[in-house]
Amino acid sequence: MICSPGTGVPGDDYRPGMPAAVETYSLGAPVPLGEIEQELKKLWHDGKGAMTRASLMNLAVYSEQPGSLQRNTRLMAQITENHACRALVIEADCNANEDHVSAWISAHCHVSSVGSKQVCSEQISFLLKGRCTTQLPNIVLSNLDSDLPLYLWWQEDFRESIDSQLWTWVDRVIYDSHGWRDFRSQMRLLELMRQEANCRIVLCDLNWTRLDNLRFALAQFFDHPASHHRLSKINRLRIDFAPGFRSTAILFVGWLAAQLKWQVNEVKSAHELRFIGASERHIDVELRERNGQPVHEIVLTSGDVEFRVTYAHCGDLLEVSRTQREIRHPQLMPAGNNDPVGLISEELIRGGPHHIYLNALNCIRDLL
Repeated sequence: MICSPGTGVPGDDYRPGMPAAVETYSLGAPVPLGEIEQELKKLWHDGKGAMTRASLMNLAVYSEQPGSLQRNTRLMAQITENHACRALVIEADCNANEDHVSAWISAHCHVSSVGSKQVCSEQISFLLKGRCTTQLPNIVLSNLDSDLPLYLWWQEDFRESIDSQLWTWVDRVIYDSHGWRDFRSQMRLLELMRQEANCRIVLCDLNWTRLDNLRFALAQFFDHPASHHRLSKINRLRIDFAPGFRSTAILFVGWLAAQLKWQVNEVKSAHELRFIGASERHIDVELRERNGQPVHEIVLTSGDVEFRVTYAHCGDLLEVSRTQREIRHPQLMPAGNNDPVGLISEELIRGGPHHIYLNALNCIRDLL
């Protein structure tokens, strides 16, 4: 059995009670496809007494990038520190001439907070070659851990050739829309996917998760009922975003528009939009591409008051300020982070169908 030293994960020659070796992220022991469950039982039997198997979900990750097996194994070693699961890590080479599947088993172990026993999550790794989209449903569905929910982290663009049988088993599909080349076609495929699964699938967009702390920071300005009247007086919005993250900025606009019942009135350019509010009031939106965080700064103007949310110089805090008659009142709030482990962890701890995200998408789907 192979695990990740440094987090209490054993190596090739591991025996219970041995100290962890130098940190590595090996895929583990190769196994024939028909013997995966049998070999997993041996893994846990050999580690009996020193290791406890834990699993709250099936977490499958799919990528077609060369080397993604090792990269995603490293991410799983970190994710399983707080989210016990059976991990299915899949790399696909869809351009191979012949169909072939290779498999490995391993475990990610972490010392529990209440004692010395190691709590472990098992990982099954697959390298698919050939017709990967037709092989994928069988590989995933035949290796699930009992009736636990299935979360699928899809790291590629969606394609129509994927067998619809897969989606009927998926509870949450996790993706990152910021890298999509054609947002509309991808959303169309996601909507078809939800229809095939009778709308049971929850859509989890990491591009939306990036905005969590920014949305909370802006919303807190209006928590007090005495501030609610400012919402109806908003007339300008400026968002600074990093290169490649325009869709992240647009999603933020979509959130505001959905919550405040704005409608798209005019698209002046890719960086200048105009919405119309409930009382026929115009709201001008400016999108500025600047180096920095995915969304670096938000400035909202309501009459003579300016509300600003920006990243502080330290990088891990947000500075929020309210300025009126040139008097500025700043404070600091948590900023979160943009690393994949942090984003995935945020998605794994939350429930619900993400209605606010879907409402935001409906408001701005023609802008992406």
